[in-house]
Amino acid sequence: MKPATLRIATRKSALALWQAEHVAALLRATHPGLAVELVPMSTRGDEVLDQPLASIGGKGLFLKELEVAMLEGRADLAVHSLKDVPAQLEPGFALPAILPRADAADAFVSNHHADLSSLPPGARVGTSSLRRQAQLRALRPDLVLLDLRGNVGTRLGKLDAGGYDAIVLACAGLERLGLASRIRSRLAPPDWLPAPGQAAVAIEAREGDHAVLALLAALDDADTRLTVGAERAMNQALGGSCTVPVGAWCVLGEHELHLRGMVGDSASGRLLHAKASGPTDQPESLGRQVAAALLAQGAAALLGP
Repeated sequence: MKPATLRIATRKSALALWQAEHVAALLRATHPGLAVELVPMSTRGDEVLDQPLASIGGKGLFLKELEVAMLEGRADLAVHSLKDVPAQLEPGFALPAILPRADAADAFVSNHHADLSSLPPGARVGTSSLRRQAQLRALRPDLVLLDLRGNVGTRLGKLDAGGYDAIVLACAGLERLGLASRIRSRLAPPDWLPAPGQAAVAIEAREGDHAVLALLAALDDADTRLTVGAERAMNQALGGSCTVPVGAWCVLGEHELHLRGMVGDSASGRLLHAKASGPTDQPESLGRQVAAALLAQGAAALLGP
């Protein structure tokens, strides 16, 4: 039976609320007469801002409270940035819809410098992402990399207050918040790889909630599901952790999927790269193939215990 009201669990940050409102608007347009409301909540990932995310449990911390709300019947679905969703979901949950992907590049943001190459030696760059740190060290080992946590507004505020010479954020997040003017240059594939699933919005729901799953399935973008499926399968084959520097970028060609993968060392800037192509109906197999190529190069030593 179709629910009278769909309740969307969401984090309280401006970007999370934008994504949840976007999904709510799509649901109302796709299913006229359906009532949709937001259930904003705070997660441990939002609350603990004085430590790097990797040291307190990784990006999965952004999901836990939202999943509990669904289990307890306080919400019917949750909206996430797909890059924050672990490669292996908790038992009992599914991702019935992944929306069309936005710009997956990272953004170089600075008030005084046009791009990464124009930063002076020893410039202070803010990011807590180990993936971004590894690629920054590979390109500019002279830079001073500093942790930077908080929502988009908080991070921009710290830059504007003079704490950093530049920071690295996601282009999609800035664009969704109407802050595209802050992007000085794009750090983009194939030279710079995003996080697996970056710039895609995912909708999570209870596995057995068939009425809700049916409503959400109409929002699923098949092409995006293929490409991010390959990226996430690669990440899972490498251990599936959000606490190691892993980058991935998959493109859907006319007859094939083309996947690039990267594992890095945020301390030394050492990067391992691999790429492969495969049939469009086997994204997971392609992901495992690229992961195997990375492991064959010694990626396990960079992935930790």
